[in-house]
Amino acid sequence: MKGNTKKIAALLMTSTLVVAAGCGGGGDTAKTAAPKGNENNSASEAAASTEPVTFSFFGGDASPNWNSMQDAVGKAITEKTGVTLNAEFAVSGTDQQKVALMIASGEYPDIIFPKGETSKLVEAGAMVDLTDLIDKHAPNIKKIYGPYMNRLKYSKDDPSIYTIPTNTMVDHTYFDAGGGFELQLAVLKELGYPEIRTVKDFENALREYYEKNPTIDGQPTIPLTLNADDWKIMITVTNPAVYATGGPDDGEFYIDPETHEAKLHYKRPEEKEYFRWLNHMYNTGLLDKESFTQKNDQYLAKIASGRVLGMIDQNWDYQEAENALKGAGKHERTYGHFPVTLTEEYKDPSFVDIGNGSGYGVGLTTALSEEEQVRAIEFLDWMASDEAQILNNWGIEGTHYKVENGKRVIPADVQDRKTNENAAFTKESGIGLYAPLSVRYGDGVKDSTDNYYTTNYPEQITANYSEPMKEALKAYNATTWKDLFPGKDEFPVKKWGAAYNLPSPSTPDFTVPFQKSQDIVRKAIPAAIVASPDQFDAIYDQMLTDLEGSNIPEMEAMYTQLIKDTVELWESEPVSK
Repeated sequence: MKGNTKKIAALLMTSTLVVAAGCGGGGDTAKTAAPKGNENNSASEAAASTEPVTFSFFGGDASPNWNSMQDAVGKAITEKTGVTLNAEFAVSGTDQQKVALMIASGEYPDIIFPKGETSKLVEAGAMVDLTDLIDKHAPNIKKIYGPYMNRLKYSKDDPSIYTIPTNTMVDHTYFDAGGGFELQLAVLKELGYPEIRTVKDFENALREYYEKNPTIDGQPTIPLTLNADDWKIMITVTNPAVYATGGPDDGEFYIDPETHEAKLHYKRPEEKEYFRWLNHMYNTGLLDKESFTQKNDQYLAKIASGRVLGMIDQNWDYQEAENALKGAGKHERTYGHFPVTLTEEYKDPSFVDIGNGSGYGVGLTTALSEEEQVRAIEFLDWMASDEAQILNNWGIEGTHYKVENGKRVIPADVQDRKTNENAAFTKESGIGLYAPLSVRYGDGVKDSTDNYYTTNYPEQITANYSEPMKEALKAYNATTWKDLFPGKDEFPVKKWGAAYNLPSPSTPDFTVPFQKSQDIVRKAIPAAIVASPDQFDAIYDQMLTDLEGSNIPEMEAMYTQLIKDTVELWESEPVSK
């Protein structure tokens, strides 16, 4: 606990809490607020206090542009709510370590976005059940989640609400593709915009352009590179094996859509053939020899140089490098997205419908007193309001956007900075930095003024395309890259949402074999890819044998039960209050 400063502050708290998050810098932070008012007043009956208050916060994702709320949006949040966030964020791969240290010490931040570590915190008794707090003090959250409140429940056996999903947006519509297989626009143009449907098509395009262009700007051309640094091996190496063989993304598992049986997706025979193709790419010189030894920064530097022809990635992973290309005027070296699969018998399921699933979210910890919890939930609820969503997505009116004929518009100079000076612009403006702090509507949803909540909508997306991008899309008879992908109506709705968003069991009989499986896979897959072709089968088959030991099948059975319980819970009647 935080000692006497917290106890004294608690005596001064109102029934409405203002949140300030942060774990960085350490030390105890007193929370102060106006004297308590009528405790019977709900959030809808009494305005939340705007007296200054500071709360500690830990974010399980990195936030390299965090500016201690000295950005424009952060200052506006503090002005509107009185909240200051004293925040610490995980860097790559440290969220598990940080949470483990919290549990070991019993010292928790006031507010936390624990990413995939929610189960461990729940088991430690560190998380506050938000059910009553939301019901009494969070009308905006209830409005947005509406009939999906059941999906906020922790599990079938524990119906508590410990986190408010913030990494998944409600009623979200994808207007563009951000993943799949990427090819440079220059490659597409020189080759006459060929059909890119299978890995063979992708390979042929890389080889043909590479043979004609062994160097780019005086540096050796890299046909294809992958990012296997730490957990990102899942993004560019292992997860694509699922997509390319027709399976939707459920993290490390493949879940049978009929029986809901879960197994490690590497056990699917078709995925072995995908990895065999990567082995072929490596041995024919088309896959970067440094793919499994380079660090994330080296990966991005190669892309930013303009000499990487192709990737298999998500644009959020390489966006920094692509923005550097745009800033240098090398728009022809940016990338188009294609729904590539192993053979034509498969369809890329990137846009399968997961419904309004639950996901990683923000919660309150037992470091807060009951009075502080109220003000905290009211702050999180304010962050879900129309006012806050517009602020977080669009920025400050008159500075980051203007209203013309009733429509929000981003001026060209601002859009140029967002595109070409993304990191500096984000740090200065704060736009997008506060997403982990409450549930929000997704792309395509309009507010009461008939404006979109987010800045990602068809007209805005296409307006930001470069001329080479527009030329490529026109050649493929597409408006955005998503037009090339199978639509969600071509797949059944996933009844469990996205499994990687679900809180996995935290008991050793699950966590130990699961970690063992990851150790096996992350060693064997790279080894199989860089092996000589005649060694591939032996390495891969040994991996499959190893995945049948160490209590891994029992772990898979536990995950199967989690999926079945989730489907049962979500299909039950939603709770309405």
